[in-house]
Amino acid sequence: MKKSALALAVAAALVGSAAYADTTLYGSARVSLDYVDENVDRDAGDFVSGLFEGDGYWDVFNNASRLGVRGEEDLGGGLAAIYQYEFGVDVTEGGNFTSNRPKWVGLKGGFGSVTAGTQWTPYYNVIGIGDIFNSSRVFGNFVYLGNTFATRMDNSLIYTTPNFSGFSAQAMLVMNGSCNPSVGFDLCRLGDNRLPANLSDDIDMWNIAASYKNGPFFAGATYMALEGPDLGPTAPTWDGDQWGLALGYNAGPFAVSLAYENGEVNTLFPDDSQNIYLTGQYTFGPNIVRAAFGYVDPDSDIVGVDDINNYVLGYQYNFSKRTRLWVEYVGRSTDSAYGDGNAVSIGTRVDF
Repeated sequence: MKKSALALAVAAALVGSAAYADTTLYGSARVSLDYVDENVDRDAGDFVSGLFEGDGYWDVFNNASRLGVRGEEDLGGGLAAIYQYEFGVDVTEGGNFTSNRPKWVGLKGGFGSVTAGTQWTPYYNVIGIGDIFNSSRVFGNFVYLGNTFATRMDNSLIYTTPNFSGFSAQAMLVMNGSCNPSVGFDLCRLGDNRLPANLSDDIDMWNIAASYKNGPFFAGATYMALEGPDLGPTAPTWDGDQWGLALGYNAGPFAVSLAYENGEVNTLFPDDSQNIYLTGQYTFGPNIVRAAFGYVDPDSDIVGVDDINNYVLGYQYNFSKRTRLWVEYVGRSTDSAYGDGNAVSIGTRVDF
């Protein structure tokens, strides 16, 4: 819906002068009916009766629905102003126009681009090649070690190089400001920021990535580090780092990816953890079948910490380019304190 009256009206309401640029209004509604079975008691009746065997429950679940505008303005001389302003829209429980979904502004030209705001991390732009399922329950902490600090980061500055015959690179700096601690030093937060505001006096987090994409092939590498204090065995380790590698192949009906992560910038374990995540996809007509296996190996001597195996299966039917139906299963098997878990998601998605 490009340059329409509705697009311009919403754009003007959200970003003011955006109506004078080449602006697009877009959105995606994603809702599912989920059954989740975890090794945790949640029902009040079970708690009263003393049955601590874990509960299964049903949930009408929002899967990162969103509404936004994006666009650019030609400034002449090969220079353009670019922007995106996206809101999370919870179509099941309210809380609309919140979340740290992308909201940024910048410039692009022959030098590449420089953008500032809330943005996808270079880390995700590499490892996220495995984020192929519809349910938001899949690509979480137990599958993606970057789930908390390497999805979208507020208060970030990103430089992206031009594309050199398939090669490109990104660098991100996160400068999260300061807040008033309650008592002495405190990792206090400002609003919904992913990082505490008092990690450091300058750069709180930095992230670099390089990738190559040519035809069906993709390869990427990334590294990120938190520049906070050493507070001992915490998860995450506030002065820790993490890196990852990813490979992908997508040709015809087949697509596969393999990602590896290693580090301590995650909320699972206070020491280095390793994650291997393999995905596969086959498309025939309007049908897509997907499968994935993940293996998390914590490098920790803490009692109750053990390997985690993840299994994902999915089927998607495309009614059109904008509308789909899915059925997905995600399972977790482990002897750690997190326990086993299973979820089935039956959902629909409509894009506009």
